[in-house]
This record gives sequence, C-alpha cells and structure tokens, in this order.
Amino acid sequence: MATITASMVKELREKTGAGMMDCKKALNAKDGNITEAIAYLREKGLSAAAKKSGRVASEGLVEAYIHMGGRIGVLLEVNCETDFVTKTEEFQQFCKDVAMHIAAARPEFVSRDQVPESVLESERQIYRSAALNEGKPEKIVDKIVEGRLDKYLAEISLLDQPFVKDPDVTISQLLTTKIAKIGENISIRRFTRYERGEGLEKRQEDFAAEVMSQIKQ
Repeated sequence: MATITASMVKELREKTGAGMMDCKKALNAKDGNITEAIAYLREKGLSAAAKKSGRVASEGLVEAYIHMGGRIGVLLEVNCETDFVTKTEEFQQFCKDVAMHIAAARPEFVSRDQVPESVLESERQIYRSAALNEGKPEKIVDKIVEGRLDKYLAEISLLDQPFVKDPDVTISQLLTTKIAKIGENISIRRFTRYERGEGLEKRQEDFAAEVMSQIKQ
C-alpha cells in the first residue's frame, strides 16, 4: 500500500475540486495513483449527481454575456435548488462559463431531445440522399444516416458540445461535476444567442460607390 502524502491529496484536490477527505479516500482506494483516483472521483461524482438530478431546481440566475464590443450577446437561464447556491462564486462562474461557451460554439438547443421531429426527419432525408449519391450500398444506408444524424445532434446540442475552455469535457460532464461539487441539482433551462446583423441582408455596395452616388445627386 502506497503512502498517501499531503502533497498528493493537495494535487488531486486541485485537479478535481473534490473535498480533502474524498481525495484521500480515492488515493487510498487506488494505491496512490493520481490518474486512477481522478477516474474514481468522477465515477463517485456521477453517482452523487444522479441522485440529485431529480430534485426540483427553481432558483438560479439569468446570466448575460456580451462579446466582441457588442457583436454577440447571450441570455442564459440556469436553475438550482436554493438562493444560497445562486449567490456562490462557484455557481456564478459556471453560468458565466456556459454563456461564454454559447457565444463561441453557437448551439441551437440545450439538449438533443429538444430538436423538433420535423428537423430530424429533414436531416435524415438529406443524409439518405447524400449516402445513395455517394454509391453506398442500400443495406448500410440507414446505419450511415443515423451515424451522421448523431454527429449533427452533438454539434447543435449544448449539452453534447465540448466545453470551449476544456475540449476534453462536454458541457453535460461539466454540469454533472458542478452538481456533485455544489451538492444541489443544477439545470440549464434555456438560452438565446444574438449576433449583430444576423439574418439581415448585407449591403453589397462599397463605400466608394456610395460616395460617388451621392456626388452625382
């Protein structure tokens, strides 16, 4: 059995954010192996978070994020169970991080189960036609379609996207970690992303042409 030192516990705590006693227990369980201890804590965290995920979360924050001098804006609602957690730095930073991620990654839905069936069916038809045009055998087309659809859903669903500040972790995994660490159920309820000029037709006329047109008047 490896000797578990204070520095090992400190290192694991810094890497995971778990409590000191939990870190020590994980290191003891994994004979001092940091990597395995991290996995151990994640497994325990997932278990603890799962128990909390069914609890009602009606408190929380509406976070606003403005990026690039007002070019992109995000409004995000994140819910938790108590007003006390709403006021903690941990929860507030999580809200800021998710709002910033939305600005950068452009998700369309919180989760894939929010995607309308009409959108799914339209995408399936597109992927099916593309696969057949590529000469793929009919017997494997359905499998190809579902694979491409899964990739598409992962790209447009916030919870499935890799976190922009740590691409090894999805937003869903980040959320689960926060639930385990904070000790309350947390729910990303909804968001709206704005981008200046989005959906408007851009003027094709350049500045010089505009000046000349005014001179001729």
